[in-house]
Amino acid sequence: MPRPLASPRPPRYDSALALSHLAAADPKLARLIQRAGPFTLRISSTQSPFEALVESIVYQQLHGKAAATIHRRLLESFYPLTRDEHFAAQHILDAPNEQLRAAGLSHNKSLALRDLAAKTLDGTVPTLARIRRMSDEAIIEHLTQVRGIGKWTVEMLLIFRLGRPNVLPVDDYGVRKGFALTFLGLKPTDKVTPADLPKPDVMRTRAKRWQPWQSVASWYLWRACDLAKTKVTPIVASRP
Repeated sequence: MPRPLASPRPPRYDSALALSHLAAADPKLARLIQRAGPFTLRISSTQSPFEALVESIVYQQLHGKAAATIHRRLLESFYPLTRDEHFAAQHILDAPNEQLRAAGLSHNKSLALRDLAAKTLDGTVPTLARIRRMSDEAIIEHLTQVRGIGKWTVEMLLIFRLGRPNVLPVDDYGVRKGFALTFLGLKPTDKVTPADLPKPDVMRTRAKRWQPWQSVASWYLWRACDLAKTKVTPIVASRP
């Protein structure tokens, strides 16, 4: 699950209506919502699609702290030109390879960022004003043309940057594990194997009752994983 972004705000959709619908449509999900508490998802209000995807590429296959350090170094490397935390696609294209390597980017991620920048300038990656008018499916189709960006990355953008209410990332490990914990009898203490995780079709079938609020349901499935962690505590023997 992505880290919270700068200057967060609540999503623009009616989360109270979403919770009421989900609780009425799915009793098991209703119990998870009750256990997990308020819906506190927040949306970034400052990043362009380009900047959000830069961050997503940097974070791929890295632990959060390491990725945050690389992302911060990348932002700081452009500060002499931009004087703030924002930078544009042309900055990436103009940056020498040495600058990107010094930030900690791998060769493949540098290539992905340059492809993202080029496709931002040619219009493949829409502007924020344009992307807000596009359907989820059209956004996925456009953005997965960029090197290093798959459907999951775009789904995270849809949920956490654009605030789309009806996204179900069936390939996300946390959502799959949360589904297994909530609906398939997986215990918090169980060692999770691939066989324990639901197939996409199983998830989509149940999620039909969650529409048009699948993003909210997904957020609570991530919370199910958090709740499971709190239940797995070491047993400490008491002194006689």
